[in-house]
Amino acid sequence: MKKFDVCVIGGGPAGYASAMRALDFKKSVLLIEKDKLGGAGIHQGALWSKTWWEISREARMIGLHSKAFNLGSNGFHYSKVRNEVMSAVDSRLKLLTSHMDRMNESFGNELFEFRKGKGKVVGKNEVEIAGDDITETIEADYIILATGSVPRKLGHLPIDEKTVFTSDGLDNLAAFPKSIVIVGAGVIGCEFATIFSNFGKTKVHLIDKGDRILPFEDEDVVQVIEKNLEEKGVLIHRNSKLMGMKIEKGEVVYDLEYTDGKKETFKVEKALVSVGRVPQYNDLIAEGIDVEVDDRGIKDDLTQTTVPNIYAVGDITADISLVNVGELEGRYAVERIFGKPEQPLIYKNISTIMFLDPEVAGVGMNENQAKQAGLDYKVVSLDYGCIPRATAMRTTEGFIKILVTNDEKLNILGMRVVGEHASSAIQAVALLISQDKSIIELAELIHPHPSIIEGIQEVGRIFMGKPLLKPHVLREIIQCQVYVSGVYSELVI
Repeated sequence: MKKFDVCVIGGGPAGYASAMRALDFKKSVLLIEKDKLGGAGIHQGALWSKTWWEISREARMIGLHSKAFNLGSNGFHYSKVRNEVMSAVDSRLKLLTSHMDRMNESFGNELFEFRKGKGKVVGKNEVEIAGDDITETIEADYIILATGSVPRKLGHLPIDEKTVFTSDGLDNLAAFPKSIVIVGAGVIGCEFATIFSNFGKTKVHLIDKGDRILPFEDEDVVQVIEKNLEEKGVLIHRNSKLMGMKIEKGEVVYDLEYTDGKKETFKVEKALVSVGRVPQYNDLIAEGIDVEVDDRGIKDDLTQTTVPNIYAVGDITADISLVNVGELEGRYAVERIFGKPEQPLIYKNISTIMFLDPEVAGVGMNENQAKQAGLDYKVVSLDYGCIPRATAMRTTEGFIKILVTNDEKLNILGMRVVGEHASSAIQAVALLISQDKSIIELAELIHPHPSIIEGIQEVGRIFMGKPLLKPHVLREIIQCQVYVSGVYSELVI
């Protein structure tokens, strides 16, 4: 039986990061992947869908300005767009594969192995690998579980990945559907509503059980996204419950009941069920291996499971399901096993991007979360129209909103940015949140000009009482408030 220092089950972002970090410690590593290297992070998730989003944004702009530039009709061909998306996926996959294949040559030894097959923990230090032609068992001092997640399925819906899809099956589409209903108004559902509506080929219906989409986000963020979706023809079914769905003559028929008792029936060409993801650990751990699991995922204490030498990272745990979090956890687990972690594993400064219209980026708390935590805070919201770079791009829709502690320290609690280049504005704030630092640090920094992050500098100056643009003069585009004991009042600058 071959022996390794560490065996990683799952070749997605978290597993790949774990394996590569273990090599830094000169440990022998076996990486096992049953399906596609890179996992959903490349093939059905982040890279795949965000490439669709990037191309759809360009398509949207061409559609809006085609007459001005004499471009004619928006003749977007699904097959050509899909080929471009798959080219991006293939490019990333080739990079990871080449990197992996040349690993031992680089290190000058045979520390790394990759096996294609289904990994299963059959003993405290044993992993069974079931491949196409052979099943073998290896021994490892440490085991890292990184098998990710799969789309949640609702048993009463006819999901066949041909007419009714999950996000994992959307690549089966052969053309832009004339119409599609999306079940679920969370991040993934709203991202695909944005993508389909951007191309202008598909009438999108979006089912929302509440009175607004993205229920976890602040109302000012949601208002911008809803307005843009509806301007592109998206029909948002608010306060609705899906009572039934069936496939009739190759089309989707679905029934809704609203909170006021009204009932309606709709017919569309396709459906996407987007109601979250669930951890993938079926048949991963043999009976008798005391790794504690519940319906949210494998239970862990800073990546370590209830079996001391077995660790779990990424979507398979009950933590935040993001590629960057999975990679962070994978690296942390290895550092905890073979050394001392260079940084503590914290989640309060996790940066997120929602690929909507416009882009939304965030880090730390939003106002809803601060209120739920019982915090008092100061908040400033600065309209994109105040930022020279946004003006230069001719895209001034959006805002920067920052929450700080209600004291003289002005430590950053969180930020939301809605608008072009939103994701480029959050990293410095994420660093300050992790260090419990103040917005003053950024207010006094010299920022590049013109840039979106100058908006953060101006917000910092507002908190400090020395802004370039005076909020009491520009009340319609600069809002300054303090929230104390459940009550808002004007923040006097």
